[in-house]
Amino acid sequence: MSKWFMVFASLLIMSMAGATYLFSLYSNEIKSSLGYDQTTLNLLSFFKDLGGNVGMISGFINEVTPPWVVLLMGAIMNFFGYFMVWLAVIGRIAKPPVWQMCFYICIGASSQTFANTGVLVTCVKNFPESRGIVLGLLKGFVGLSGAIITQLYHAFYGNDVKSLVLLIGWLPCVVSCFFLRTVRVMKVDKQANELRIFYKLLFISLGLAGFIMVVIVVQNKVSFTRLEYAGSAVVVLILLFAPLILVFKEEFTLWKCKQQVLHDTPQVNVVTEKPEEISDLKPNIWFSNVFKPPPRGEDYTILQAIFSLDFLILFTTTTFGVGGTLTAIDNLGQIGKALGYPSTSITTFVSLLSIWNYLGRVVSGFVSEIFLSKYKFPRPLMLTLVLLLSCTGHLLIAFGVPNSLYIASIIMGFCFGAQWPLIFAIVSELFGLKYYSTLYNLSSGASPFGAYILNVKVAGQLYDKMALRQMKAKGFTRGVGEDLTCIGVECYKVAFLVITGATLISCVVSLVLAIRTREFYKGDIYKKFRVQSETMVSKELVTSVPKNIDE
Repeated sequence: MSKWFMVFASLLIMSMAGATYLFSLYSNEIKSSLGYDQTTLNLLSFFKDLGGNVGMISGFINEVTPPWVVLLMGAIMNFFGYFMVWLAVIGRIAKPPVWQMCFYICIGASSQTFANTGVLVTCVKNFPESRGIVLGLLKGFVGLSGAIITQLYHAFYGNDVKSLVLLIGWLPCVVSCFFLRTVRVMKVDKQANELRIFYKLLFISLGLAGFIMVVIVVQNKVSFTRLEYAGSAVVVLILLFAPLILVFKEEFTLWKCKQQVLHDTPQVNVVTEKPEEISDLKPNIWFSNVFKPPPRGEDYTILQAIFSLDFLILFTTTTFGVGGTLTAIDNLGQIGKALGYPSTSITTFVSLLSIWNYLGRVVSGFVSEIFLSKYKFPRPLMLTLVLLLSCTGHLLIAFGVPNSLYIASIIMGFCFGAQWPLIFAIVSELFGLKYYSTLYNLSSGASPFGAYILNVKVAGQLYDKMALRQMKAKGFTRGVGEDLTCIGVECYKVAFLVITGATLISCVVSLVLAIRTREFYKGDIYKKFRVQSETMVSKELVTSVPKNIDE
């Protein structure tokens, strides 16, 4: 199969890899079943974010093994982690200590980093000149996966929220295992119509997102039966597999082109050169010229990148920028409950966030690539604008404007999604692709630190403090194992004012990176990949023709 079938397989894996974004749907079940307060629940959320974003181990493994090894390990971790959480929630095992629940959900969420590493890094290496578009499309499906899994969950299990945890345990595992050997690094050979194919895939995904959006609106107004949920899930699956038509068409076109070349090319004697060996991972990826990095855009060693000022700036931006939006996403269910929204609206918030998360990813990926190629618009500057927009969503939550949580969930979803393709593309452009597996995961590992500070230490503790104050005002005392519930705007007001301030700081830091790299982005940053592609095509045309019989 060609690289286009690999892209299709990658899209399916990514469409099941966003289980971490569904935490707000089942967090209340965990809280009530296990008797947690908000700080404990937010601690659990932190370990979920830690597992879902800190993927250095998957990066190291991917440096020395084929992608299928990373995908298989991720599938196993996904099933084990979420299956144990499900057993705890339904009471099939004794109530685990908090540290065990943190461990289980961290392991389950870690599978996302393994899937991302195996798929995203491989696709970026296969399409280096379209990396922004590739990252936007694939990360878009990760963002959309929450809404996709939600539709499938309703079809399989109705409204049994506990079974949602079981679904996200087995379904991503099955999909990853089915396409294990399909995802692999291929030679760089850019097609003339490559961009057009990606746009067609984008349009198909927009159709899928549009359908899910309509279904969400209808489900919010009308109570669906199990059969109606099944019907909507079937349509989702049809749209999810629709890219296969495009893939088979491209496969056939490529096959005909190769046959034509073989038929039309005269027979020549061929001298086959011994291919250059690809070096394995060596110790010098860490210690070679640590403080003497190459120019931006060349292949940095891992330590050269880590100790560079550009990476430190990007890490700081990710810590507080993504950490802030991640806090909003993880607390969305609790925020809706505190502000008095019905449970159906909270489900709508999560689905809206998922769809706009998808839109943010594809828009930032495609638009930043277009702006970069046409206007030399630096990606760090676009990241700064996205962070500035996210402050609007934080302020809407802080002041609890009536019915504004619908708008806030859209803004949070869009901004959270838009940040990731930009960050990952910036890493690949500034530090090269040689050790992208590791550097990609190091950059994504910044967000859990921000989430721990802003989610656990700020949002969680302020929520519990206000909940205890409300409980005492009513003359009640908290019983052992009783969860804490806070009602009103004051539950999250101060926390999200703090988050807004932290996000503004990340905007300033991101702007510094945009200023530092403006000259780099004015140049032709993809020139070396075009030269490599042209060289490989020329060699293939020579070596693929039939040899002379008399040779």
